Order: sequence, then structure tokens, then C-alpha cells
Amino acid sequence: MRQRRLLGPSLPLVWPQRIFRPVCFFNIPVCFFNIMSALIVNASPRQERPSGRPISSSFLRAALLGLCLPLLAACGTFGSKPAPVVAPVIKTPPVVAQPRPAPSNSVTRDPANYYTPSQFAGRDLIRVAVLLPFNSSRADIRELSGALYNAAQLALFEFGNAQIMLMPKATGSGPAARQAAIDAITEGADLILGPLFAEEVSAIAPVARASHVPVVAFSSDVTVAGNGVYLLSFPPDEDVARIVDFAVLNGMTTFAALTPQDDYGTRVASAFAKSVKDHGTKVTDMVTYPTTSTEAMNAPVQRVAHYGARHSAAVAERAAKKQAGDAEGVKALENVDAVGDLPYQAIFVPEGGTRLRALAPLLPYYDVDPRKVKFLGTGLWDDRSLINEPALEGGWYTAPPPEAHEQFVMRFAQAYHSTPPRIASLAYDGVSLAVALSVHPAENRFTAETLTHPDGFAGVDGIFRFLPDGRTERGLAVLEMRPSGPIIVDPAPVSFGVPSVF
Repeated sequence: MRQRRLLGPSLPLVWPQRIFRPVCFFNIPVCFFNIMSALIVNASPRQERPSGRPISSSFLRAALLGLCLPLLAACGTFGSKPAPVVAPVIKTPPVVAQPRPAPSNSVTRDPANYYTPSQFAGRDLIRVAVLLPFNSSRADIRELSGALYNAAQLALFEFGNAQIMLMPKATGSGPAARQAAIDAITEGADLILGPLFAEEVSAIAPVARASHVPVVAFSSDVTVAGNGVYLLSFPPDEDVARIVDFAVLNGMTTFAALTPQDDYGTRVASAFAKSVKDHGTKVTDMVTYPTTSTEAMNAPVQRVAHYGARHSAAVAERAAKKQAGDAEGVKALENVDAVGDLPYQAIFVPEGGTRLRALAPLLPYYDVDPRKVKFLGTGLWDDRSLINEPALEGGWYTAPPPEAHEQFVMRFAQAYHSTPPRIASLAYDGVSLAVALSVHPAENRFTAETLTHPDGFAGVDGIFRFLPDGRTERGLAVLEMRPSGPIIVDPAPVSFGVPSVF
């Protein structure tokens, strides 16, 4: 968060003491008196008054003394050192930081100022603002923002709804995101899709709430959900609960976790421990690893593999068989680097992309055999580049049902000649949501009651529904990694227990 500068009251202006000190001129009148006295005494010839009488030197001395005494009095005791000048004591009031008043969240919504391009004139428009970091300093974020907006446009084109108009607004830091929301609401936004990051969501939430404009954000950070903010994302907590449920149903009772040292890793590790405990099962090992380099992953993998003890056991067993003359036993252990069973039946590895491709081979290298220990993942495994990783073969992970998403990817590629990033579908489903709710009267089109309908909604990532606290509940499938591509081993639900409205 950007800190506000606090301004205190101005300090009084104080001149430097050596400049401000009053100057005593007592030497001037003293010298003047002495000189004039000498002149009077020594004057020749004696001057006379008009009356013809001479002017007495005593009289002149007295007169001069009368003139000089006021000056002398102002300068201290005649003939002594001047009194020391004491600088005035200036009491400076304490500086009290006065915080700036919080910016007002009130936004004037005047239909006369709503944004209406000429081609939309005369239509009863539903204005949907799309807030994304289009102008980010990072090229990958700009590319991601463009893909999300393209997906939103694709949905609008495919549904052919003439009522809905998209209004893209560039976000950035908190203040920039807030201003984007103000601009969108001023121009008549009925619904805000985005932003992407939690900081931006926090910045726009008060403005949108004050104007009764709901926000359907793409962040997965549940701390920013609620009070008019709904998260259309893939909650990691749901991934975790779904994969643990499936593993327990398949007889697994002991688990290990190898998680990254970042916010995502902390969150999923906590959710994993809770979910395992809720099932009455056990976590035997919880190990984290730095995300700085592949080399930094080695030691944590060795710990979760109990490699040190198991390697020592292999060395000792081989030596014992050799000493006993068991040639066959020695030969059987020739290529065995570690012996002994691990204390867990499944290991949870919530990683994806390049880091997962670096991490996964380390586990069998340190004798965590995927044929004996089931590898478990989250939606980060939903990446076709991972199907060629042998260590992941047979592993289970959660993801939305793939059929509809794969069709979305094909249509996106045909329209824009590129493969969309995984989360581009969020923007597509956001516009689909607006289309679905456009059939309702304007006064309850995007109300909390409408958005949190228990039936939920259907999108290219399966069914989903918003909970009253702003979180998203999804219907997820469980897939198994195969060299030919993932297969569904447990289908996603098609409803939330009530008939769907779609």
C-alpha cells in the first residue's frame, strides 16, 4: 500500500540569534559627549550668546549630557560591559501528524453522462466495465490482460446480446484501480468484471459498494471477497478439499505435503492439513521449499523422502549381505540407493509449470517411487505441457471438466490465432454471467440475491455459484495424468443438488 504523506503545522520562522541580537550603540554617545566637551573647554575664543554674554562651558556640558542620557540609558550602565543578550525562548508547539481525510467514495451517477457510443444510441444498454492492468510495466501481465479481454469479447460475440456493452478500463496500483472504477461508474457501469489482483480489488471495492455496483473479480484471494465483491476464480481451498476427499475415498490414510515457500504454498498447506484432519487421517510430513532455484529444492526433497536414513539403511543392508556371503542379495541391492517404506501413501505437490517440471523428477531421484506413492496436485497441473513428465504419470489432480474448456480454447485460437492462458476462461464466463442475468428486470438484475442464487451458473469451466461471503464454489473433476493426456477418473457434478436454471 502506498503510504500517505502526513503534513503537520508549519513551524514559526526564527531568525538566527546572531542576526536577531539587538546592537548597543552606547560608545557613540559617550565619545560624542567627550569630544564635544573637550572642544567646548578648549574653544578659543569663547563664543557669546546674542545677548553678548559668553556661553558657559558648564552649561554646554549639561546640555550635551541631557541629549546623551536617553541614549546611554538605552544601552546599559555607563562605563560597564553591556548586559548579555538573552535570546527569547520560543516554544514550538508539538508537531501532530494530521492524516488526510479519506477520499470520498461517492460517485455521481448521472445518466446524462453515461458512455453511449453512437452505434448504441437508443438501446437499453447494460454497461459492463472490464478492469484489467492493460498498461502494466510487465509484458506478461499486459499479454494476460489482452487475452482476458479478448475472451470477454468472444463471449459477447458468440451470445450476440445487443444489450451488453463492454467498457475496458486500465488498472494499476491501488489509486489507479480506484480511479478506473470511478470512471467506469461515472460512465454508467452496471457491473464490474475484474480486477485481477487483490490489491486492486481492495482499492475499488469501497467505491463500487457506495454506488451499489457489484464487482466480479478474478482474484483468488478470499480476503478481498464479500460486501459486494464476488470472486470468479479457482479457489485453492476447493482444489485441496476435492483431491483429499477423492484420495481418502480410495483408501489413503497417511499423507505428506511438499509446498512452495510463498503465499499460495502457505494457503494450500494450511487447507491441506485441515482437510486431512477433518477426514480423521494423518499428515506425516510437511516440508516447504524455496522457489529461487532448482538447486534450492534438493534438500527439502531429500527431507520429505527421508533419504538420509533410507540411504544409510541401504548401505548397511548391502554390507551385511556381502559379509554373510549372500551374493544374490548383494546383486539385488546393487542399484538400490535407499530401502524402507515411506511413512505416507500419498504426497501432495501443489505446483505447476516450469517449477513442477523441475521438482517432479527429484522425487523419484531420491526414491519416492510414484508406483508406490500417489502424487496429488491441484488445478496448477491442468497444463498439457506436463503430460510428458514421467514422474507425474498416474498422479491425480483437480480441474474443471475439460470438455467445454477445450472447446473454448479451440474457438479462441480460431478467433485470435493464439492459445489462451488458462484463466482467460474467467473473463468469458464473466460475460456469460452478465448475459444470463440480462433477462431480469434492471432493479434486481445484479443484486446480491440474484448473484448468489443457490442453483448457480454454468460456464466453460463447469458449474459455479457465488456464496454470500463472496467466495466461489465450483464443480470440479478429478483427473489422472497419462502419457496420452489426462483422463477423468471422477467426473465433476452437473448441479449443486438443485435443478439448474440453464
